[in-house]
This record gives sequence, C-alpha cells and structure tokens, in this order.
Amino acid sequence: MLTEPLPISTRGRFAPYVLGTALLAVGVAAAVFSVYALIMREPVAGFLIAAGGAAVPGFALRFLGRANAEPTRREAIAAVLLTWLLVPLIGSIPLNVSAGMGFIDALFESMSGFTTTGATVITDFAAVPDTIFMWRALSQWIGGIGILVLFVAVFPQLAIAGRQMFFAEAPGPHDERLTPRLRHTAAAVLTVYTSLTVGCIAAFVIFGMTPFDAVVHTFAVVSAGGFSNHATSFAFFANPALEWIATLFMFLAGVSLPLLYRTATGRPWLPIRDAEFHGYSAILIASSGVIAVIVWQLYQVDSVRIAAFQAVSVMTTTGFASVDFATWSQPALAVLLVLMLVGGSAGSASGGIKVVRWLIIIKNTVREVRRTLRPRAVLPVRVGHSVIAEDVMRAVAAFITLYVGLFATSTLVLVMLGADFEVALTASIACIGNIGPGFGPVGPMGTYATLHPVSRAVLTFVMFAGRLEVVTVFVVFTPGWWRLPRRNPLTWWRRG
Repeated sequence: MLTEPLPISTRGRFAPYVLGTALLAVGVAAAVFSVYALIMREPVAGFLIAAGGAAVPGFALRFLGRANAEPTRREAIAAVLLTWLLVPLIGSIPLNVSAGMGFIDALFESMSGFTTTGATVITDFAAVPDTIFMWRALSQWIGGIGILVLFVAVFPQLAIAGRQMFFAEAPGPHDERLTPRLRHTAAAVLTVYTSLTVGCIAAFVIFGMTPFDAVVHTFAVVSAGGFSNHATSFAFFANPALEWIATLFMFLAGVSLPLLYRTATGRPWLPIRDAEFHGYSAILIASSGVIAVIVWQLYQVDSVRIAAFQAVSVMTTTGFASVDFATWSQPALAVLLVLMLVGGSAGSASGGIKVVRWLIIIKNTVREVRRTLRPRAVLPVRVGHSVIAEDVMRAVAAFITLYVGLFATSTLVLVMLGADFEVALTASIACIGNIGPGFGPVGPMGTYATLHPVSRAVLTFVMFAGRLEVVTVFVVFTPGWWRLPRRNPLTWWRRG
C-alpha cells in the first residue's frame, strides 16, 4: 500500500530502482541481440549502442534506488512515466542505426512496439533485417507483460482511472507492501503470459509457420501488439488453420489474465460469473455475426472465419489482418470502428477503453434515467456482484473525458497537417487505443509513413498516453504535480 510521509532513508528511492531495472533489462536484451545480429551477419552497431546506452544509466539508477522502498503516489507515477519514455527511446536506437530510420520514425516505431500498438512506418519490408523484425516483436512482448504488471499491481493502488475496483481479486495478498505484492502478482501474471506464448508458438509451428514467423507473430498475439514481418500482415500465410489458432489466442489474450490465472488454478467456474467476461464474449460473438453477414458476398463460406478473426483482432487491439478490411463496405467498417472504441478486458494487455468501463458507464446511465422518476431513491450501480463506488465512477468519467478529448484533439491536429478526415480520425483512435491499423492509407496493408512528420510525432505521444491510461500522463500537467512537498532542510543529509 502506498503511504505518505515516508522514512527519509527510503524517500525517492523507488523511481530510480524501477527505472534502473527497466533500463538494465533493455540493455541485456540489446546485448543478446548484438550477438544474434553477428550470427545472422546483420548490422550490429545499433544494438551495441543501445546496450551501452541502457546499461550505464541503468546501473547508476539501480545503485541509487532501493528494492524495498515504499513510494509516494508522485514517485510511483513518475517511475511509470519515465520508464515508458526512456525504454522506447533506448529501443529506438537499433531502428535508427541498424535499420536507417530517421529519429522521429524510429521513436514512433519503438513506441508503437513497447506500447503494443503495432502501427508501423516501414514501407519496404524486404529491406529490413530479420534482427530488427525480432527486436520489434520482443519490444511488444516486453511491453505487454510490463503494462500488465503495472495494471494489476501498481495502478490499482494509485486509484488510476478507477482501477482499484477492477482488480480487487488480483492474485496475491492485499494488505502487504507494494513490493512483495508486486512480486507475487507479477509471478502469477507472467505464468499465464508465458504459457500462452509457448502454446501459441507450438500451435503455429505445428500448422505450418516457420519458427521465426511463429515467434514474431506469437509475441504480437499474446501482447495484443500486431507487428508482423510481412507487409500483408497475417494475410501472407493464407492458411485457415493458422487464422483460427490466432483467433483463439487473441481471444484468450484479451481476457483478464488474473481471471485466467484464477480459472486455471482451481476455480474454473469464475468466467461464468464474471460480468466483464460475459460482455467481452457477447460483443465479439455479435459483432462477428454481423460482419459475417455483411461480407458474405465477398468471401462466401470463409466469411465466418474472416469476420471472427477481424472482430477479435480489432477489439483486442491486436491489429492483425487476414484480409484488407480497409476496402470493406461502410457498414462493416462502422462495426470495426465501434470495436476499436470498446477494447479488451481490464487486466489484459489489450488497449482501448475496456469492456468493464463501458459496463460501468451503461449501468450509471441507466441509474440516472431511473433517478429522474425517483430522485430520492438509493440506487447503487452494480457490475456483476460488485457495487461500484462513487469515486470509481468519477474516475471512469474523468478517464473517458480525457480519452475522447485527446483523440479529438489529435484528429484535429492531423487534419490541420493535411491528413484526410477519415485517416486522421481512425489513426487517432488506433493509436490512443493501441490498435495499430486505421482505415485508408493507414489501414492494415498501409503505413503511417504517408503522414506528416509532425503528425507521427503527435501520434507517438498519443500512443504513450493511451497505453498509460491517459489520466496518468495528464496528471503531470496539473499545478499540484510541480508543488514539491516541504521538507526539513536540517535533515537532508540523512537521506540514504
């Protein structure tokens, strides 16, 4: 549990420790990839520079930090923000040096990877080294597990956007300090995440993928990322069995991983009783059916498979495509646009607004309509068996307001910079929801390279803000953030 004030010896030690650990992890990954690049006889300089650039500050920050430090809210938020800024920055170095991308494009691609967005600026896939494709895939896998740990262990205690309600039953004790709980929760989530990864790789290889393709696409599936090493995304394989396998694992990856963990460890009835799982499944089944009917004339008997794949891919914010859905009719695109705004389950690596938030909004709206007739009635809002606290509903309302405001502002900026309105709108939604492809030139077979460089810089920030639940980012813009707590100047020397 986060507390204030803290003992002077631990004050300010949490953020350096977390940031240093994250940088060291990226540095180790880059060092391993430098060996991989040497073996493959591909450019190695970018990975070496990234390894050095991450290791030096990583060691220094970890030395300054303390593993058992108990952070304030301000420090925990700062650790989250700085980690998701500096790690993609380091991750962009191989893209800049070894793949020849400009700084803005390399940072866009790296941020797209670590935020599990899957939007790309690559136009010539044949010219990109395999090590870069694998580096992008790994960045998504790391970003997926990283954000899951934050969601189930850190954000609920910060009351970020109402997440203290979403994970009331997260695995692990609830009355311990943050660090022991973080370790227990991380271990549980990582177990499920790794199991999905291993299972998906094996299934892909068995049904015809090369090991390299299987690893790249599995990392994208379980992290809800969507990066592919082929310009035509999943359509490259033209294999119905692989599409069904991907659909299944995308669906599982879009379910709350704490729920999967509890289900797999002795409580198989939990999904039946989980309101969000009901909503998640119902939306996917209904939307898949509607799309299948709309595109029947195009694909005939394949329409069910294609519709299910695309609905699951978009709603879980994975962003794979088995066909170029940007060429579909307007009704089919309208369904996909709605799914982009829905998102996956809370506690998964999926982006978007999340199903549980929509359930809260709908239930609260119904309550306000009923209250018009009975203004003095006590009408609690329930989602499943849980009564939603008023502060949670306020947090969800704030999240929705900032979410809509950010994508509307981003759309306006992109239009002012020359983008078509449909492209600007769907690119903004796709980036804030960490989906990847939009419609038109930024569709599943397209690229964001056609947008103005400033537009790509804006969308880089939008991806960052969307991945960190928007509220976490915008708290920095409040005057209170910069108002430092008062300390006794006579005790500064006691720190550490």
